[in-house]
Amino acid sequence: MQSEQRKSQRFDLRLPMELIRRGPEPLAKSTETRNVSSGGVLFHSEGQMQVGEPIEYFITLPTSGRENMPVRLHCVGTVIRLESRQARTPKDRERPFAVAATMERYEFVRIGRA
Repeated sequence: MQSEQRKSQRFDLRLPMELIRRGPEPLAKSTETRNVSSGGVLFHSEGQMQVGEPIEYFITLPTSGRENMPVRLHCVGTVIRLESRQARTPKDRERPFAVAATMERYEFVRIGRA
């Protein structure tokens, strides 16, 4: 039996995510993360992507405290895996692909900053 070895721990987090560009075509699609690690993200997509394709995305992080201003993580990476999913729910039919992408570069961006 082969054991799975990952470089970084994955966390099952359902966070709002927006794809803003993939490859040479502009794109603005909303989705949700399925899990996140320091090295990448898994999410469901309505469109098929190509392994090796560049990807750019925002993940909206939960906030708390006095300011309560949303913080987004602006990420750049590469698609490393694509899988077709079985459509069990209406949401599955809307986003029939599971996409794994790296998180090669990122920066924190505050929303609504004065």
